[in-house]
Amino acid sequence: MSKTTKSIYANKEGKETRAQKTHNIFESIFRNFSGYDLNNFQNLSNFTNWLNRPVDSSALAAFRIFYGAAMLIDLAEERGGAQLDVRFGEPQHCHFPLFNFISAASLPIMGCLYILMFLGAMGIMLGYNFRLSCLIYIVPYWYIFLLDKPAWNNHSYLFGLVGSILLFTQANNCYSLDKYKNASSTDTVPYWNYFLIKFQFFILYMYAGLKKFTTEWLSGYAMSSLSRHWVFAPFRSVLSVDTIDLFIVHWFTAIFDFSIAFLMTWEKTRVLATPFMLSFHLMNSRLFVIGMFPWVCLAEVPLFFGFDWPRKISFIKYFGVAKETKTIDKGNQLNTKTNVLNKENLVEEIKELKGVLCCSCQKEIIQKHKTSRSALLRSVAILIYCALQLFLPYSHFLTKGYNNWTKGLYGYSWDMMVHSYDTVITSVKIVDNNNEKVHFINPYAYTDYDRWTKYADMAVQYAKCIENNILEDYARDPTSTPLSSKNFSIYFEIWCSMNGRFQQRVFDPRVDLLTAKWSPFKSTTWSLPLLNELNDMRPKLKTIANEVLAWNNYSDVVFVADFPGLTLDNFISSDLTNVTLTILEGNVRFNNDGENETYFLTAGKSICLKPGITHHVTTVGLKPSSYLYTYVNKTMLESDFIITDKIPHSKPILPLWPEFKNRLDNYKKFLTHIGNCLLFLIYGVPIPMELRERN
Repeated sequence: MSKTTKSIYANKEGKETRAQKTHNIFESIFRNFSGYDLNNFQNLSNFTNWLNRPVDSSALAAFRIFYGAAMLIDLAEERGGAQLDVRFGEPQHCHFPLFNFISAASLPIMGCLYILMFLGAMGIMLGYNFRLSCLIYIVPYWYIFLLDKPAWNNHSYLFGLVGSILLFTQANNCYSLDKYKNASSTDTVPYWNYFLIKFQFFILYMYAGLKKFTTEWLSGYAMSSLSRHWVFAPFRSVLSVDTIDLFIVHWFTAIFDFSIAFLMTWEKTRVLATPFMLSFHLMNSRLFVIGMFPWVCLAEVPLFFGFDWPRKISFIKYFGVAKETKTIDKGNQLNTKTNVLNKENLVEEIKELKGVLCCSCQKEIIQKHKTSRSALLRSVAILIYCALQLFLPYSHFLTKGYNNWTKGLYGYSWDMMVHSYDTVITSVKIVDNNNEKVHFINPYAYTDYDRWTKYADMAVQYAKCIENNILEDYARDPTSTPLSSKNFSIYFEIWCSMNGRFQQRVFDPRVDLLTAKWSPFKSTTWSLPLLNELNDMRPKLKTIANEVLAWNNYSDVVFVADFPGLTLDNFISSDLTNVTLTILEGNVRFNNDGENETYFLTAGKSICLKPGITHHVTTVGLKPSSYLYTYVNKTMLESDFIITDKIPHSKPILPLWPEFKNRLDNYKKFLTHIGNCLLFLIYGVPIPMELRERN
């Protein structure tokens, strides 16, 4: 062999050696981080073997019990069980379904659906007829979830997903009535039972962090003044409230949300991360009214600590609930490595294992080979589900109709707490097209939700619902409405501020929402954009607000921005005094009702306003205008001089007993409602109703 040939072979061997070393280093890093062999993910067969390896089911069973118990409590609270009569008993109550063909059933039928959910959640917790219990819980759950978009929350979406995942698992293989009835059944489950639930929570945390790594969140405007809560008292002794709001509430939370799932996955950091995880969710349970969300997340934390942690708890062993299982024989242990067999290796595998495995075990291997196609298909289905969950939170470029000031509908994008709103004006105007008379109705006459004020799709749905209700009233008794005919238009005037910005219009007030065009796949032209060009003024607004609030206890300021060509009609209450309008940017035209004189105001100009009079501010020019109102509440200022001997009662830091009584009262109401529904269906007993005022 020539020297040239030898050198070529040497170079090839050197490259292969270097490539192999690089691969080994990466494989070692991956194993140290995740605890798994990289080879498990190199092809679909290996991945299927990894997903289908049998593991102890006790940790999954514990999560099932906690989840079922949490859903039982959730029924009377966030699922609205305590308000069944108000939510579903009024025929004119407006709902906001994701798909318009979904409609609410009558109150007795809805009560029966809640009974099914109650039985399903109870069955999940007890592990009784497990798959049927999951089914009768999640089907009504998703129906009620899809029925009202304004009620969506990220954790409501999470609960539905977890319930759907449990439907396909064997979470009843341990600590369940099903196990009690069939004691000889296996105590193990395929690992994918754990994988799907852990992946779902991994997405929850990681995407919640990713959504916060934006200027909007890191600027500290979303959760302002949260630092004044008692849970931050230890920090207030060394840090200012503004520092706590910025660095702990916003920056630390963004880093925590993004990293905590990785830290809990890595065995070397898991013990250190767990106290932060527990503290975070316990603090959230005190800071926000978010139902069972913190407790379900806490129930998920032990899943990171192995599959058999409940069996190690002494009192469970004492009561004989968790006996160590030894049902996995030698053949089954070997089968763990041979979940999916190649056809050409099947005979060799059996020959190699002959003498070790009995005939039944050999038949079991052959049977596993026969069913390997279903295992592969299941792995593909799991990958598709994971890809879907990764895609949906960033799918808003497809569903453009749901994009308003934020991207997509709130509730399935994991953008938790990223946006806070302050709405000052919500007006529903009805114009009789026959005589041009204008009428106003209570904006919340037909709903208790307010999220329709932020989203174009729900604004259209609400306008259509108002139209249907008015037409029903008109058909029943034309004199019951002030309208002269069925020909009318509906306009919304909504002023809102997001994350410390100016108050601005959400929708174009000149557009009749009964004829407004909306499509889920096209941008909505009459949904006014967020005035992001004024974002740089937020620090200035905060400074001005602090100065005005320092005048006295009852001084206040409102910042307003408006689009060119639009007019703000504002009535100044007689309760207010020292009301001043000051222009910050742009040009406006100002005039009072009953006065012919018009004023043109530019940036820096101010004008004093008279109480008890409506004035009009029209933005002129090509750019938006921004201005502010400062005022003092005269009525409250004068009442402040009334001296009383009463000592204000301080609120308890941990009102656990009042919270427990409130939840107990909610459950009593819930059980009363479903009992009334049953009595109506069986005996025809009328259902007592709590009616909403609609003035």
